[in-house]
Amino acid sequence: MKTLKNISVQIAAVLLMFLAIPKQGDAQIVNNMYFNADWQINVPLGNDFANKASGWGANFEAGYYLTPNVTLGAFISYMTNHKYVGRETLSISNSSVITGDQQHSIFQLPFGASMRYSFAPYYSMFEPYASIKLGANYSEMSTYMNIFKIHDDTWGFYLSPELGLNIFPNPEKRFGFHIAAYYSYATNKASVLTYTKDNLNNFGVRIGVIF
Repeated sequence: MKTLKNISVQIAAVLLMFLAIPKQGDAQIVNNMYFNADWQINVPLGNDFANKASGWGANFEAGYYLTPNVTLGAFISYMTNHKYVGRETLSISNSSVITGDQQHSIFQLPFGASMRYSFAPYYSMFEPYASIKLGANYSEMSTYMNIFKIHDDTWGFYLSPELGLNIFPNPEKRFGFHIAAYYSYATNKASVLTYTKDNLNNFGVRIGVIF
């Protein structure tokens, strides 16, 4: 899990390094492409295991302009949601029980392809858009009891529609700010102790930069 999070941090560092590369007359790294780096707030839906809204997330995306309004790209993001459960006794078999307080967590790492349609002409100051993301979702459902961790790692199909807005203070430079709202659905199924989870539903907000 730490390795997956370290990969995301490294991706963010590379994107920030690109920001520092000067390019005369244009802030785009590559012509006809865009890059997003976002902080992500995630809210689980229909999830009693780890149902607290969380800002422990990030989103990275790159796309190529097939036309001035349509892009095709790739994305990777991660998010972690938690829930504290007070001391309780659980029956884990016919002959044994376990007692203690718990810290529940669900970590998700979706990645795949994205398609975006912009409702404004290229080089506009404000660019509202709609997009769809499709791919795979790695998830770890875990509970911590004192020094013990019990978890279940799963893979599932990922689908996420998104509505967003790009804001370019200087449209010719193509460096600006990005805000979006999304819904996501993943087919992951997991089981930990007496808890089970069938599918993952979330909505949230992304705030970041586009260049």
